[in-house]
Parts: sequence; C-alpha cells; structure tokens
Amino acid sequence: MAVIQGRTRKQLRQSIGFNLGAIRTGTAYDAGSTTTLISLRLVGGDDNYNGKWIVVADVSNSNNTETRIISDYTASAFRLTLQQALSFATAAGDTFEIWEPAYDPDTINEFINQAIIDATGHAYDRIENLGLHTDGHTLRFDIPSNISMIKDIYYRNSVEFTRLHSCNAVFDETIDSDFTVSADTEDKKQGTASNKFVIAAGASAGDIATDSITSKNISKYDYLEGWIKSTVATSAGNLKILLDNTASCATPVETLSVPALSADTWTFFRVALANPETDTAIISVGLEYDADVGAATVWLDDISVVRNDTSEWVKIPRHLWRIDKESSDIVFDNYIDGLVSYSLLKIEGGDKPALLSAETDATEIDDSYVIARATALAYSAASGGPNVDPDDKRQQAAFWFGMSQQSKQNFPILTNVRTVT
Repeated sequence: MAVIQGRTRKQLRQSIGFNLGAIRTGTAYDAGSTTTLISLRLVGGDDNYNGKWIVVADVSNSNNTETRIISDYTASAFRLTLQQALSFATAAGDTFEIWEPAYDPDTINEFINQAIIDATGHAYDRIENLGLHTDGHTLRFDIPSNISMIKDIYYRNSVEFTRLHSCNAVFDETIDSDFTVSADTEDKKQGTASNKFVIAAGASAGDIATDSITSKNISKYDYLEGWIKSTVATSAGNLKILLDNTASCATPVETLSVPALSADTWTFFRVALANPETDTAIISVGLEYDADVGAATVWLDDISVVRNDTSEWVKIPRHLWRIDKESSDIVFDNYIDGLVSYSLLKIEGGDKPALLSAETDATEIDDSYVIARATALAYSAASGGPNVDPDDKRQQAAFWFGMSQQSKQNFPILTNVRTVT
C-alpha cells in the first residue's frame, strides 16, 4: 500500500530541490524592502548568488510566495537584491529558497503537477458519496461531479429515524403573505403528496412558512434528510429548514442550510444537525426564504432525522448497474425498483488526484512517487542532450524515473472499478 504523507507543494518542491542539489533555504534575519532581503544564512563573497532564482514567502501569509531573480549580493550586509520588486516588503521571519539557474522553481511546481497527472488512472483519491436516493421509479442518476471512478454502490437497508413531517398535509401554522402553500399529489417523492410553496416576487429574505408537529425529542439523531425542488437555481443557504421548540419557529434551535439546487430538479439533501443536544421538544418545522432569488416555486417532501451510525448497507450486485460515460450517469436495471424502491445510496469510488495550485495544497497520492517523478522530469529538462550533459543529468533522470516506477508499483491495485470518464 502506498504511504501518503500528504506533503504540501512547498515541501514537495524543496524535497525535489534537495534531490537535484539545487536549493538553499533560509529565513530573513531583518526587515528589508520590496527589492532586498537580509539573512545570516547567506555565505560567500559579493555576487555569490547573482543570477539565481529566489522564492520568498511572506511571513504574514505563508501561501503568498513570489519568485524572482537575484541581481546582486552584498556579503558585508548579508543582503540580496532582487531584479524585480515583490508585492510586499521582506520582513524578519520571511522564508526563502535560492535555486540554481538551471531550475526555475515555478517550473518545478509544474513538474509536480505533471507527476500527479501521470498517475491519473493508476491512483485515485478515495471518496464515499451519499448524495443519491432512489424513489421507486427513477433508474438514471447523475454521477456526482467529484467522482471519476466507482468501485461499488450500496443501498441503505435500514437506519434509525424519526419522520418530522411527511409533507402529505399542508403547512398551515404561520405562512408569510408572499407564500401560497398547497399539497401537490402529482409531483412528489414519498407518500401521498408533497408541499408546494409558490413564492411571489415580493418575498424578501427571512420570510417563512411553518407547520406545527407533535412534540419530538430528536436529540439522539445527527442528520436531517429530505427532498426539495425549486423552479429557480439556488446557492447553498438560499433556502433553509427551521426546527424549533417554540411555535411558528419563532426562535429556531436549528437553522439548516439547504444545499445548492439546480432548477426543476428534485434533490435529496442531508444536513448535519447543528445542536442535537438541545433538540428535545421540536414542535414546529419551517421553510425559510433566506435570499431574494425572485419569484419561485419550491416543493418539500419527507422531512426526517436519522441516526447516521445505525445505517446498515447492502451492496447492489454489479450486474444491476452500469455507467453511461457519455452522459455521466449511473443507470440501474429495472429490477432495482423492486430491490431498492426507496433508499439512500452510497457510492464508494474515487476522484482524480487534485493538482496543486497553492503552497499549502497537499498531495493526495504517494509523496515519494511525486518527488521522484518530478525530480526525473527536472533532470531531463536540464540535461540539454547527450553532447552537452557534463553532469550526467540524463543518467540521473533515468535513475529517478526508475525510482518513480518503483513507487508507482506500490499504488493500491484497482480491481473491479468502473471509470466515469
């Protein structure tokens, strides 16, 4: 099994630099300027660092690094002068890397990402997704956008839950004047109806519709689940579900943001309860219009709370599902409606390893592979061909390519997986 330390881009780049024998690191000793840096870690006489690359990290923001060329070094003052000004003045505590001219550190960052790209298809960042739910008639589901490979699909066979509102009956406790609520017996996900909220253009943030329920102690549960649909696309938190131990959700004990919604698409949502220990006597459930998205119609159905750790999962046989790569859908066999008529689905799969764009971004695959592969790429790029390679960089490149292949062999073996793209 590959060992993943999760080193940051900065740590990976410095390891590569040490392999190349091309880097010196240090810390600024005193305040400089946008074009100078002072450090007692600098050695040698005047002009010793001229023409070399320097990466300076702002001590006040470790993710703010800038690459420059050193134009001068004054040994008596331990002062480097930069060819182009930084966007910040150097200060005591700023860290820096000095690189040999043959190795541009920004190019090393690109080699790190190239190494990650080279591993795509052989290594994945493991993902468990609980975003899909069957409804007894839908056989085709959009694959969540962050999944590139699927190993197995499970359905939730059982879970400890309490239904707060079936949405078969109309919300009628407190209704804002810009809301019109009715029971929709045609467009629903469970039971005999859903609640349909027609929201007028005059609605404003904070408008709500609520319904009273029999008092329920839900303190042992940890997730709210349900179905929602909107005629307009929304961002996360534009709509909220309210739970309260006072009438009309006057002072909600739970204000739970609904995830982003695509227009005219039923979405199953799962939201962690924020304060379950206080949810001992819930008597009111509400829908809050929390951002002015204009006139819209919203449907709600089957609002429940579950105790997540009690879930029992059963694997769906592989012959009952396939991947439609062209449309990025999971397609189930008709038999699934009888087997899994109304259940949460769990996808076990993986995403392509993320590329690193910031200093604090951490790798999702084996560090040793990334370091060895990027080192090989750097040696290869700097070799200049067999006739101008006095330092045998091509031989070093071959060695490090071999090391990267050894690390690649330690990647987890992917068996019975189905790729999405």
